[in-house]
Amino acid sequence: MLYSPAVNMATTEPKVVVAHREDLWWLLAEACQLEHMIMCQYLFAEWTLKDKSDGLTDEQAKAVERWRGVLRGIAIEEMLHLALVANVMSSIGAAPYLGRPNFPQRSGYFPASIQLDLMPFGERALKHFLFLERPEGMERQDAEGFVPTAPGREPLSESEAMPRGQEFLTVGHLYRGIEDGLRRLTHDLGERALFVGSPRAQATPEMFHWPQVVAVTDLGSALRAVGEIIEQGEGARGLWEDAHYGRFLGIWDEYHSFRETDPSFEPARPVVAAFTRQPFDLKDPVTVITNPEAHRAAEITTIAYEVLLHLLLRFFTHTDETDEQLELLISAAFEMMGDIIRPLGHALTQLPVGSAADGPKTGFAFEMHYLMGNLVPWREPAWALLRERMTFLARKCPDDPDVVRMAGEKAASLADALAAHIPAELRSR
Repeated sequence: MLYSPAVNMATTEPKVVVAHREDLWWLLAEACQLEHMIMCQYLFAEWTLKDKSDGLTDEQAKAVERWRGVLRGIAIEEMLHLALVANVMSSIGAAPYLGRPNFPQRSGYFPASIQLDLMPFGERALKHFLFLERPEGMERQDAEGFVPTAPGREPLSESEAMPRGQEFLTVGHLYRGIEDGLRRLTHDLGERALFVGSPRAQATPEMFHWPQVVAVTDLGSALRAVGEIIEQGEGARGLWEDAHYGRFLGIWDEYHSFRETDPSFEPARPVVAAFTRQPFDLKDPVTVITNPEAHRAAEITTIAYEVLLHLLLRFFTHTDETDEQLELLISAAFEMMGDIIRPLGHALTQLPVGSAADGPKTGFAFEMHYLMGNLVPWREPAWALLRERMTFLARKCPDDPDVVRMAGEKAASLADALAAHIPAELRSR
């Protein structure tokens, strides 16, 4: 490992306390937000990578495609982690949480050492990703600019009646605290009393076409779900070579090898996270898109992202949907991600943020325009709203450029598929 930063293993981590169900609920909701936002960081970095048409040599282009594949694969596994956390939440009777704050989130929202931002692929991003995915107990420096400024959270007392945020230094540390909490509450409450959720609320390998999905119905399956997250992220008890941490370390070494050969090598476009408007929950000014073409494309991508989250939320909080309808919800979500959001997110990185053609390019900021809640529990009105928003998305897409036209065609097709399950009188014109 030619360029790997020095590390040591001397970090002492505070105990994560789970004295009652609400403590566990809080930690799982925080895990949902963390997995969601980490996934967005990886997707953002992937979409900034150049194509061969951007002037890369054959050797550089092949390396960049490898890195693109690794980033995409890890982002998909973060999506799996989100589904696994949702399954654990559903199993204890809690609704999974897909809302989150806008980027950037520095010290204060999560524990002081957990900071999140959207960055183009490069040394700074890789250093930040390695910091986030580092195995429990490993000490490593975060990237430049990620300096904890908020005070640490006070330790939670077991006598406190209400849950609140707790300190954890790594993602693995959080999940081991969740593991311990699952064991303790099983002992204190009884297994059946803890896992009160309906098995029908669970995402399954068959439904997701994902063998690593674990349907959670008891302590054993809950621990397997959490163990899957830990193993993919930091590795099984220190065996991190094939985990996210090890894969990022491999990219780090290869990237620096290319930079040593050619110091001018830049694998990513000069992209900044750019918003269609100032986010409601951020005080500091952000980059707002002023180029009309980029603004229109970013707005369409934001609507698609919102609809994707609503599809997933309906899946995880469904009521009387049939198996066919559940499969439609999840297949529509996957198609939204692969056929609409990803192509648009990549296309945005070729459009300038402002009027200067040679200025910074536009990075999709994964905007959240409001505090996302659930649709109503009744199926027919919930599906009517999903179909209405999908139709709205389709109509917002002009015929040019091709990537936007194709997004509109896909959204129209998905709207028709949803409409087939809604009474005619509930369909908006």
